[in-house]
Amino acid sequence: MRYRADITAGSLKVHESRIIADLLLRGVDTQGWKEAILSDNVLQARTEATAVRLGRLIRKRVELMKPELWRLVRDGTGTVATHAVLSAAVKHSPLLGDFLDLVVREQYRLFSKALSNKLWDDYLDDCRGRDQDMPVWKESTRKRLRSSVFQILAQAGYIENTRSKRLQAVHIVSQVLGYLEKHHEHYVLRCIQVAP
Repeated sequence: MRYRADITAGSLKVHESRIIADLLLRGVDTQGWKEAILSDNVLQARTEATAVRLGRLIRKRVELMKPELWRLVRDGTGTVATHAVLSAAVKHSPLLGDFLDLVVREQYRLFSKALSNKLWDDYLDDCRGRDQDMPVWKESTRKRLRSSVFQILAQAGYIENTRSKRLQAVHIVSQVLGYLEKHHEHYVLRCIQVAP
């Protein structure tokens, strides 16, 4: 299955991703992980269930990349960390990556002023043609997915904010592009370089 709804668990979560990247770079064991996430509540979640869910999502994203990118997440400036986390999120979620590659790229090409909710709805309908095994999501899940994806686009600078959804030019920082090129992350590079 290409498309999953796990992206609803959170937007980019850059601050929390820095914490997870630090745990990974320090090589904490299973016990240390549990202590950090549950006992110390390093992610400052309201409930243990939220802490576990968020920790799992971010770890799954970040672990798809190499320690070199984890360092960019942990130690980079705000923009560097944001673009590094965005790269991991795109690799983790083809639902996000394909939306950038197929829809957002086209809107830039057409000189559209903004994205719309309809673009998202049409995109989700089109996804079934690319993935026959894609679940049939309830309307509430579709809305949560849209909300998460537009939040990510706003955090990464593709849109001004989630209200106006006005498109903006984004220039991915060289440290992140260098990492992606070095590690042959062609899909991720294509997806995040959609702005003119």
